[in-house]
Amino acid sequence: MIRVKYISLIAGILMVFACNNSNKKKENIQNNNSEIMKQSDVINSEISKVKFAHTNSNYFSASGTEPFWNLEINEERVVFKTPSDSLKVPHVEPIMAQGFNVKRYDIETESNKITIQISQTECTNAMSGKVSPYSVTIEYKKVTETEVEKLEGCGHYITDYRLHDIWVLETLNGKKITQEDFSNEFPSIEIYSAENKFMGFAGCNQMNGRLFFENGLLRFTNVATTKMLCEPNNKEAEFLKALQSSTTYTIENNRLTLSNPSGILTIFKKID
Repeated sequence: MIRVKYISLIAGILMVFACNNSNKKKENIQNNNSEIMKQSDVINSEISKVKFAHTNSNYFSASGTEPFWNLEINEERVVFKTPSDSLKVPHVEPIMAQGFNVKRYDIETESNKITIQISQTECTNAMSGKVSPYSVTIEYKKVTETEVEKLEGCGHYITDYRLHDIWVLETLNGKKITQEDFSNEFPSIEIYSAENKFMGFAGCNQMNGRLFFENGLLRFTNVATTKMLCEPNNKEAEFLKALQSSTTYTIENNRLTLSNPSGILTIFKKID
């Protein structure tokens, strides 16, 4: 009888341990799932921040003196500030002047009217002496007033930060490249967006040059290469022609696509 009681007691203790272990396992699983969900939320939040930051990144900035004023333009809004006024209005597409690199933004709200003209002419800041590639003229007034205030200053386009990377060629004029096209290594470009310059390998020779950037517009200019003799089947010349013919770009899925009105010219893959 005593032996039966001991056996029952031991069985009860084992059941308690088993239940505790089971509860702990369930608790650990719940904690792990909770941690995974938290990490997922953090990742999604960071992705949203990147998308939001890109959408709201300024693509043009300008300023002037007498009086001091500042202008910032992005895809969402135009922000214009003076010592006595601050104006935030929705972005509008600019009107292009034919034959000249001049853009005009005509913006009208219930309380304000503003016209911004950006011209690709060299401009020197009256106080700092800093030279900018664009001249800016702003005319604005409140709807309730008749007098138009006119301001002048200097500005520049802000090159898309996403271009800053190393890109290796994948396709050229609609065809995926092979070792037969470039015997040694595939062409690559390293873009320095803050300095508007690039360097790289053209498929046979080393190269470097400058970037011309405006909102949605990208050109590779002042391209210089070394003078090594290339193999007859090497497509370096075709690649350089495509690179210098591009006018627009897109970045998606770690790919940089360069195009012009005729279509897609090159596609690069990001490697860094």
